[in-house]
Amino acid sequence: MNRVLVDTGARYPIVQAPMGWIARTQLASAVSRAGGLGIIETSSGETEACQAEINQMKALNLPFGVNLPIRFLRDDAMLKFVCNSGVKFVTTSAGSPAKFIAPLKAAGITVYHAVPTVETALKCVDAGVDGLVVEGAEGGGFKNPEEVSTLVLLQGIRARTDVPMIAAGGICDGRGMAAAFALGAEGIQMGTRFVSCSESPVHANYKNAIVEASETGTLVLNKKSTPCIRALKSERTKAIHEAGLMAPDALKGIRQLYFHGDMEAAPALAGQSAGLIDQVKPAKEIIEETVAQFFAITGRLGGLAAAGGFG
Repeated sequence: MNRVLVDTGARYPIVQAPMGWIARTQLASAVSRAGGLGIIETSSGETEACQAEINQMKALNLPFGVNLPIRFLRDDAMLKFVCNSGVKFVTTSAGSPAKFIAPLKAAGITVYHAVPTVETALKCVDAGVDGLVVEGAEGGGFKNPEEVSTLVLLQGIRARTDVPMIAAGGICDGRGMAAAFALGAEGIQMGTRFVSCSESPVHANYKNAIVEASETGTLVLNKKSTPCIRALKSERTKAIHEAGLMAPDALKGIRQLYFHGDMEAAPALAGQSAGLIDQVKPAKEIIEETVAQFFAITGRLGGLAAAGGFG
């Protein structure tokens, strides 16, 4: 029994990451219709807009979840709204989930927390989370400055606890999914892959920059301050990387980049999996190809196990 499927109600254990301003109904509904789990973001801080998006997703009668990034929420308005909304699945991130768990669980909501280290994972399990989103350093967006890969994190956490894990960071297809499951995950989360899908609301320039990037096409920025992020290489991000610090308002132009295609307006958040993505595709095609590739690989490995040899 796959616990992530039980907890999310999705057909496939493939979750769309909660990218600010991007992870709204247009993208989330496409992912959920295709059998994955769409997530609605709240990190943008646009409380009323995000609440409207949650209501839109509810009206579609599709499985979906909501992300609550603790550090970015100005007050408890979003938490209260989610608890009263009928939402069944929530991921928390960016801070300790301890104060959020009781109200969410009282509302009958399943809670997974995003973690970048083994230590954080164990604290969250002790605090009562139902599962973990294990975020390796390969992923895009906000990162732990002490970089630990998804490969190592999954092994380290699984060795210490048996809660369900959704693997995130560096995964964009069935190969990554099979590798994550081999290390104890029961689901995967993809951000960069879905940002660059047909139904993503972002500008074609952003999608094309992901498609054209190599595996070395991102930089980790601002490691000595907050926030530490992974973003695509550009003239702007190269300058930030060289300087070692990022201006407090560096992300101010992010919507100009996302929706108007100005790739120098802000750092373009993306993960190392950009180097594995070579085409813009519909969410349905991405999910179906991922599942088919996953079963082809695990079937071959199962054959090796049955034969008791290495082929």
